[in-house]
Amino acid sequence: MPAATQQTATIKRTPLQKFDVPGTNYETVIGIAEVVPNANIGRHTHPGPESGFMLDGEMVLMVDGQPDKTVKSGESYQLAPGVIHDAKAGPNGAKVIATYVVEKGKPLASPAP
Repeated sequence: MPAATQQTATIKRTPLQKFDVPGTNYETVIGIAEVVPNANIGRHTHPGPESGFMLDGEMVLMVDGQPDKTVKSGESYQLAPGVIHDAKAGPNGAKVIATYVVEKGKPLASPAP
């Protein structure tokens, strides 16, 4: 996520913090994503692990090769590097704080087929 807020018709991303992981070629990126009701965010991958905590609402997390998982307000999730996944917000939308650890110079996310 760039330093400024990113917004599309379905999702608003607000970066909170970005810092180096000492002694490595990795950085940690923390941000908030707000997804409008019943919207899919689109299939994608991350080059490093993702962990998230649902602040408000709920979403269905769809990870290739795994059963769908509903993540509700107050619950967390974790995703391994490189897994193809999508998420769909519930009827009241979703607001999640997510943390990513990625190799410097790599994109935070890449679209997946």
